[in-house]
Amino acid sequence: MQQSLDSISDPPSTKTQDSAHKSMLKNLLSGGFFEPLLSDFRIIFERDPAARNWLEVVFCYPGLHALCLHRLAHWLHGRGVGFIPRFISHLGRFLTGIEIHPGAEIGQGVFIDHGMGVVIGETAIVGDYTLIYQGVTLGGTGKETGKRHPTVGKNAVIGAGAKVLGNLQIGDRVRIGAGSIVLRNIPSDCTVVGIPGRIISRNENASLSPLEHGKLPDMEATVIRSLLSRVEQLEKQLQALGVKSH
Repeated sequence: MQQSLDSISDPPSTKTQDSAHKSMLKNLLSGGFFEPLLSDFRIIFERDPAARNWLEVVFCYPGLHALCLHRLAHWLHGRGVGFIPRFISHLGRFLTGIEIHPGAEIGQGVFIDHGMGVVIGETAIVGDYTLIYQGVTLGGTGKETGKRHPTVGKNAVIGAGAKVLGNLQIGDRVRIGAGSIVLRNIPSDCTVVGIPGRIISRNENASLSPLEHGKLPDMEATVIRSLLSRVEQLEKQLQALGVKSH
């Protein structure tokens, strides 16, 4: 009789919901959720010489704030929660100037430096330990559905103001120069600059520190120097021919 009364007072559907809520809370508080946040926190000290103490990092780094809010929004988004993830994303945009869709997948140890104006689309994937500067867009190119945003590999560096548009594959350790617009797939260990972005070197900069994003080859200057050298050679040849004709 007592068991019957208990089952009446606490229907199976209620028990199932309570169990689901407890399971979600347990997963939220587990190390699997907080481990990426700790990696995001630690990487700031490794890559930003201006980071002096933990208090400064916790309260004064909008990139860290945006990632914390995104990881919560993404966790809820992955469990089918409606509205709240998008509201958290919008709140993060308002507070930090960084817009990350809840559906985007962000690896651990990602560092968004300064961050104002960064936009990361719904189906974008960002690999572990990627460095992103202000003004970067990982966006789409139309109204197509499905995977429509870039996939960025591990340890990539995306310079200030760079745009990576479409369902592209950006390899590991790729360096994209400031202001570049990338519209095609880029293999690993390449340096890309220009509009549209083009590969200017392979493997040469793989050993550089991610912070040395200013050390990019100046291909235009190299071509101009080569042309000037060729012009000088031709002038000397013409002068020699003129002397011989006299």
